[in-house]
Amino acid sequence: MKKFISIMLSAVLSLSMLAGCAKEEPKEDKLQKVVVTLDWTPNTNHTGLYVAKDKGYYEEAGLDVQIIQPGEGTADQLVAANKAQFGVSYQESVTLARLENVPVVSIAAVIQHNTSGFASVKDKGILTPKDFEGKRYGGWGSPIEKATLKALMDKYGGDVEKVNILTTGATDFFAASEKDVDFAWIFEGWTGIEAKLKGIELNYVDLGKENEALDYYTPVLITNEDNIKNNPELVEKFMEATSKGYESAIENPAEAAQILLDNAPELNPELVKASQEFLSAKYRDDADVWGYQKEEVWQRYTDWLYDNKLIESKIDVKKAFTNDFLPEKAK
Repeated sequence: MKKFISIMLSAVLSLSMLAGCAKEEPKEDKLQKVVVTLDWTPNTNHTGLYVAKDKGYYEEAGLDVQIIQPGEGTADQLVAANKAQFGVSYQESVTLARLENVPVVSIAAVIQHNTSGFASVKDKGILTPKDFEGKRYGGWGSPIEKATLKALMDKYGGDVEKVNILTTGATDFFAASEKDVDFAWIFEGWTGIEAKLKGIELNYVDLGKENEALDYYTPVLITNEDNIKNNPELVEKFMEATSKGYESAIENPAEAAQILLDNAPELNPELVKASQEFLSAKYRDDADVWGYQKEEVWQRYTDWLYDNKLIESKIDVKKAFTNDFLPEKAK
């Protein structure tokens, strides 16, 4: 009898456990699927996204995040159409998009200050923007490039019309510098670091330090107006987790670099680690919290574009960015 009762109890317990398992949905089915599109191939501008995913911050927020590279269309276009809920863009791109009534909104500055500028190999003899005269500039064919060159050269009494501006596209800076161009627009935290690792001395003209209006946010994270208006909980969850990812990259650059390499093993490990160390001090910089954006930074750059006749009207910068989804202490 005791044996029969024991068997029956075991059966009941087994059925209860099976019933409980049947009621519990798989964890991944409970997560909300989200797509984030990068602006380019993976690099240290994006590390916080990969850290947030790798450390489970997105999962803790109830999100199943897929990080993709842009294929057909830019990040701005994909996010505007909600084919990607979030993306990596730039203040200049968002500004131009807003002028065309493309409903993208910047929700965080990935890097607090502009870390880009014009670089040349030292033996080219380009010490100041005045020295751009008579030199070959390799770029991607945007009118913003010539206006930026002009703004810097005017300050030093140079003539932008004496620069040979070439459209070279996404070529390797070092290979192009050997035969095709004399200087190019680079990110200090990537190509500048790579030059140091290669033992190549560069002369570097820092945009933000030369002209306050050019100390804009590049890159930024974006979403669309529909998400902000109709799905703010999603934006809040995404930003809470992403903020943790970038704060972790700030505090632990070596660990963050390894996470990026695990997700993009094609990258140069030495470059990633050195770049991550550089950017760990640049992500938040002098802001109270990572991601914060100032209205005056947006306004100065919009005014600069307008004054240089690159845009026919000014955007309402208050609609182009928001700090509302950053941690409370940033608001």
